[in-house]
Amino acid sequence: MIGLKDIREAAARLHGQVLVTPCVESRTLSQIADCQVFLKFENLQFTASFKERGACNKLAQLSQEERRYGVVAMSAGNHAQGVAYHAQRLGMRAVIVMPRFTPVVKVERTRGFGAEVVLHGDTLEEARGHALELAQARQLTFVHPYDDAAIIAGQGTVALEMLEAVPQLDTLVVAIGGGGLIGGIAAAAKSLKPGIRVIGVQTLRFPNMYNALKHDALPQGGPTIAEGIAVGRPGQLTQQLVEKYVDDIVLVDEGDIEQGIVMLLDIEKTLVEGAGAAPLAAMNKEPERYRGRKVGLVLGGGNIDPMLLAAIIQRGMVRAGRLARLKVCARDVPGSLAKITTVVSEAGGNIDEVHHQRAFTLLAAQNVEIELVVQTRGRAHVEGLLEALRAAGFQAEEE
Repeated sequence: MIGLKDIREAAARLHGQVLVTPCVESRTLSQIADCQVFLKFENLQFTASFKERGACNKLAQLSQEERRYGVVAMSAGNHAQGVAYHAQRLGMRAVIVMPRFTPVVKVERTRGFGAEVVLHGDTLEEARGHALELAQARQLTFVHPYDDAAIIAGQGTVALEMLEAVPQLDTLVVAIGGGGLIGGIAAAAKSLKPGIRVIGVQTLRFPNMYNALKHDALPQGGPTIAEGIAVGRPGQLTQQLVEKYVDDIVLVDEGDIEQGIVMLLDIEKTLVEGAGAAPLAAMNKEPERYRGRKVGLVLGGGNIDPMLLAAIIQRGMVRAGRLARLKVCARDVPGSLAKITTVVSEAGGNIDEVHHQRAFTLLAAQNVEIELVVQTRGRAHVEGLLEALRAAGFQAEEE
């Protein structure tokens, strides 16, 4: 079983090869959560993910013959970039097998590091099978994304840095896919500070480790914005570490993760992907679990498709009342729309979209239903806009 000695040796190998990322308090999140919240910014790594720690540690230990033939890995993106980047840096060939659903940004960045990218299958398991076939056919060394002692030890260096920067931490919250990150972190943290709590977070759509540890059989599968932790089954090594060291595993849903992404962007001005926002999502979901504690959240990665990010931001604005859809009923006569827009403008709303609806409505034929999409300052402002429209003689409601 991986121990503190292995993780310290990994830290020595990684010295100067990966970034020692900041671990600092977020005062605003601390106020919101009523605890001290410290963020570990692994999204600031060169490949924007903690994954390059394990990849670098693994590749640094390969023999000369293994380096000559090269490596192969399967990944939804972050492990791929970590392996590709460090293989390129060390002068090795890298072949990366990625599922077909992998975000374009991750595929292109992996190719940008000089790797041969093979898109195969719809799941990580299908990609893994193809990667193993390529490893045998081309004599490549298979670099597993999580179920490998060198990978786990590399990821565990995150905990060494966190506890060196903030020794008073009493709780760590870490996302779980296959379990490499939390396995390494938990092994290191519990060795250095036995009383520390380690909480794992999985998406409700891929609760593989949750099922294994809690002897449950929650269904798995489906699209998720946390594709980095959308893993079908946990690793054998990682499950042993989680069973020994992790205190609990919690589940978060898609909306919880979306909220976490938007909060980190809005409050900390930092960009994380779905898996990277999972720890904050867990804290937001059960704030009483963390109240009064000193909590470290690992922001695991920042590789997110720009189009997906745009959709998440818009949905977040809707949830916060910053973007509202109002339905206004008015007489279909010249000047009605101008009066409505004037009322909204004077009340401080900024109109994004206007739609007239004449045919698909139950209103009288001489009336029109006008749908407005309006930027607002929040829920109270939305109510103020509706009151202003009603005071001007219009029927108005939020949709």
